[in-house]
Amino acid sequence: MNSIDWKQRIPFWLTMATILGILASTAVYNILIAVAFAALLFSGEKLRLPPVKLPLALYMIGTVLSMAFSVDPWSGRPAIRKFYLFLILLLVTSTFRKLAEVRWLIIGLTAVMTLSALDSFAQFYRKAGEAAALHRGFYEYYTRERITGFTSHWMTLGGEEMMVILMGAALVFFAPKDRVKPWIVAALGLVIGSLLAGWTRSIWLGTGVGGVYLLWMWKRWWLLALPVVAALILVVNPLNLGERIRSIYAPHGDTDSNEFRSVCRRTGWEMIKAHPLLGLGPEQVKAQFDKYVPSDIPRPLPTGWYGHLHNIYYHYAAERGIPTMLALMWFIGKMLYDFWRGLARLPQEKSLARAVLFGAIAVILAMLAEGYYENNFGDGEPLSLFLAIASCGYLALRESAAPEPSTVTP
Repeated sequence: MNSIDWKQRIPFWLTMATILGILASTAVYNILIAVAFAALLFSGEKLRLPPVKLPLALYMIGTVLSMAFSVDPWSGRPAIRKFYLFLILLLVTSTFRKLAEVRWLIIGLTAVMTLSALDSFAQFYRKAGEAAALHRGFYEYYTRERITGFTSHWMTLGGEEMMVILMGAALVFFAPKDRVKPWIVAALGLVIGSLLAGWTRSIWLGTGVGGVYLLWMWKRWWLLALPVVAALILVVNPLNLGERIRSIYAPHGDTDSNEFRSVCRRTGWEMIKAHPLLGLGPEQVKAQFDKYVPSDIPRPLPTGWYGHLHNIYYHYAAERGIPTMLALMWFIGKMLYDFWRGLARLPQEKSLARAVLFGAIAVILAMLAEGYYENNFGDGEPLSLFLAIASCGYLALRESAAPEPSTVTP
């Protein structure tokens, strides 16, 4: 390989490191985005974006307008800084050339996620010991102090695990025979164990929705096993999972977040009614939350963090206005439509392109389902991983027989 080829491949390796770094270190992967982008510009490689430029631009414009007309524009800077993460769309689409590189990316993500899962098991053991030493009930103690793996919060860990599980499962189900598949299955077993031990019910919902889609498209009769597994968990109650599942319909008072999230949604609705076009402005949901709490809700409010609305549909409409929320949904929905249409045009036999597209669709469905109970697109690491996976979906369209909507140099 000559020096020119090496110069053009350096941005790819830096982009690969960036995506793997999402699972390990926020600081490292943020730095790597800048380094990879600089290397891409220096390489002279053609810049590409997926064909989602219009909804993405409208979402960004809506965010800026919402910030400009809020009562405290300066406080909305974090929302503008988060635009930086969307460079991942440009990096992956411009530097990844072959689907084989996506396969290695999924393998790498599974490996790093497995290490994070192993770390989370050690954390679980320590937290069980802490609860016993403090003579506190494990359920109450652990609900507020859950495992985080390599991340800073259990929601971040769960969101990453959810997406890696779905992409790994799609590779196992739909890709051609591969000697690494048994290792991926074993690794995913560990990651699934960590996801269950995380006790994050919204993550379970999202993983379930994406997983049901994959099973339905793979071998539908496997869906019959799901009620049996759920019943066994409820009866055997490993890691107190049965008790956590029952909390969905029988919460442990203020320990569980059921009522807290209801308060967030009701308050968000009041914000939307008062500011339907531009919202309150970025970061203003937290600042003005008390002002919009319905009067019939008793005080003190249920235990929980009221920094956002824990729901992407309510939150973005309340914070940035209904048009900006719809632009975000268009951005995501166009990806879903493009991948679904691309799959319909592919041959039915197993292929890497089908595996990547099935996985990308499952991830989108999972994020939309989980998003009803958590602001997952507001968390930098899950957002970044989602953008990387979506870009891989467009690479699958580009490299397959299915025609992809044209891309242009931004």
